[in-house]
Amino acid sequence: MSTRETHGTDDTAADLDRLNSWSGLTDLPGDGPVTALEPLTGGAQNLLFVLRRADGAELVLRLPGRHLKAGASDAFRREGRVLGALASTDVPHPRLYASVQDEAVFGAPFSVLEKIDGFMPRGQLPGRYGEDPEWRREVSFALVEGAARLAAVDPDAHGLADLGRPEGWLERQTPKYLKVLHGYRADPAYAESENPHVDAVADWLVAHAPKQGATGIVHGDLQFANVMFAHDAPRLAAIVDWEMASLGDPLLDLAWILTAWREPGDPPGSAPQLQPWDGMPSRAELVAYYAERTGRDVSAFRWYQVLACFRLAALLEGSHARALAGKMNPKLGVAFHAYAGWLWAKARQEMAA
Repeated sequence: MSTRETHGTDDTAADLDRLNSWSGLTDLPGDGPVTALEPLTGGAQNLLFVLRRADGAELVLRLPGRHLKAGASDAFRREGRVLGALASTDVPHPRLYASVQDEAVFGAPFSVLEKIDGFMPRGQLPGRYGEDPEWRREVSFALVEGAARLAAVDPDAHGLADLGRPEGWLERQTPKYLKVLHGYRADPAYAESENPHVDAVADWLVAHAPKQGATGIVHGDLQFANVMFAHDAPRLAAIVDWEMASLGDPLLDLAWILTAWREPGDPPGSAPQLQPWDGMPSRAELVAYYAERTGRDVSAFRWYQVLACFRLAALLEGSHARALAGKMNPKLGVAFHAYAGWLWAKARQEMAA
C-alpha cells in the first residue's frame, strides 16, 4: 500500500517528490535524496514505510491510516514528545528524528524514526525463538523489564509533567471507556453484537478500585503488536507506537502485556498469539518479577488485569464498529470482535477468582 492510497497523493513518484522537497530532509541521517518508500507490515491503525536515501541509509516513515480519527494530530504530537524525552533513558525505543505536525507534505502528520534491527513477534516465532524454550522465557522477562524501566522514568525530570492528568487517573478509566463502549450502540449493527458483560464488568471495576500507586509514564498499549524483539538474542529491541502514552499507574502496562498470556484454566476460544508457547513463564512469575524490579505493590493486580481486559476490549470493539461502518477491513473487524469476546470472558473469570 502506498501513501497515495491513504492520503490522496498521486503516485509513488509524487510521494518521493514531496519528501525530497520537505525542508526537514537535510536534518535526517544519511545523504542524498529519498530514492524509495517501501511498505512495512505493522499495526492495523497506522502505516509504516522504509524510507531509503541515496547513500543507503534506511529510516522509518510513519503515517496515520486512511481514515483519520479525531485527535490524530494530537496523538502524533504526544508520541513525538515521549520519544524525545526517552532519548536519555534506558527504555528500549526507536530514536525519533522528526515529528511533523504540518500536514502540507502528506495531508496528515507524520514522523521519521530509527529503523530497528528486530522483528515484531506474531504467529510462528523465527529462528532460536521458535526452537529454544529458554529464549522464549528470557524474552518474556525482557519484555516485562522494558515495562519496569518505563515505570522508573521520572516524568517531571524528563519534561513530561504535563503529559496527562495523573490525579484520579485510575478512577477515570472505567467511566471513560464505558462511555466509549456505550457510544458504539448508536449503530444498530453493532448493538446486535454487543457483549452482555460490558456493564457488569464496569460495575465491578468501580466497586473494587484500589488506591492508585505512584504516578509514572504509561505506554497505554504495551503488547506483542507494539514491541520488537532482537534477531540475535532473546532481547527486547524496542517498544514502539507511543500514541496512547500518558501519566497514570504503570501497573496497567504490565496487566496489558499479560492479556496476551495464555495459561491452563483460561477461558476457551483464544489461542496464544505466538507459537510455540511452551517455555513461557506464568503470569504469576512475571508479576513477581515486575514487583521485584519496581518495588510496586502488586496486591491488587487482579483488578488491573480486569481493567486491562475491559479497556483493550473497548478499543477492539471500536475497530469492529469502524469495520461495520465500512471504515476498516471487515476481516480485521471480525477478528478484533472475537478477541474482545475472549477478553470479556477473561475479565469475568478474574472477577470471580
